[in-house]
Amino acid sequence: MAKPRVIPGFGLSMGITIFWLSGIILIPLAALFIKAAGLGPGEWWAILSSPRVLAAAKLTFGASAAAAAVSVVFGLLVAWVLVRYEFPGRKILDAIVDLPFALPTAVAGITLTQIYAPNGWIGSHLAELGIKSAYSPVGVFIALTFIGFPFVVRTVQPVMEDLGGELEEAAASLGAGRWTTFRRVIFPMLVPALITGFTLAFARAIGEYGSVIFISGNLPMKTEILPLLIVKQLEQFKYEAAAVIASGMLIVSFGLLFLINLLQRRLNWQTR
Repeated sequence: MAKPRVIPGFGLSMGITIFWLSGIILIPLAALFIKAAGLGPGEWWAILSSPRVLAAAKLTFGASAAAAAVSVVFGLLVAWVLVRYEFPGRKILDAIVDLPFALPTAVAGITLTQIYAPNGWIGSHLAELGIKSAYSPVGVFIALTFIGFPFVVRTVQPVMEDLGGELEEAAASLGAGRWTTFRRVIFPMLVPALITGFTLAFARAIGEYGSVIFISGNLPMKTEILPLLIVKQLEQFKYEAAAVIASGMLIVSFGLLFLINLLQRRLNWQTR
């Protein structure tokens, strides 16, 4: 006897799912690759191996990975404070975490530029230390951290709420110290959520455009990111070249995200 389903009609629901994903994701991506296919393999290689594209790819993926890694560390700390402690203004702090979601990226880029410019509130102090924040790769890193940070907090926070305090009390009753309890009991259970947060922040940062173009300075071979390079190709009516760069960017991004998801699934299986 077939097991009853909560939502009946697997064929219908699967058909709607495939239709929706095709219209929203698969068909636009297929059109992108079809446009890029107008150029031959030699032209693909010439575009993707050009020094300007390689420099932009190195900055884009490197800064995105670094920003996501920093977001994991501080996102875990913020989630811990929001879940484990009660203090005045906690709800306000919790709402502030979501501001990068609601703030237009162009506004975020202008604001960050004003703050981290050589004459800005923070940039002026960094300049005294010999650190150039705005109009440098550091500015790209700052912008990508700003837009990716909430993903980690909102991914880790519900998992930490589900853990409760019973595990910590049990570990303490067995003589474990605070650091041992966190390292051997709590942290392993948070690793899958942290990897998910890293993946979301990394994926968001790779395609970021609005908040980066103002603070980076957009210098070719130095502070130019891949999304900006694609836009410049479109402005010059080089649609096939823009499609090739975007396709290469998608292939690399998909490969990295696929490997991260495999790692996450293995960790989920080990923690069960």
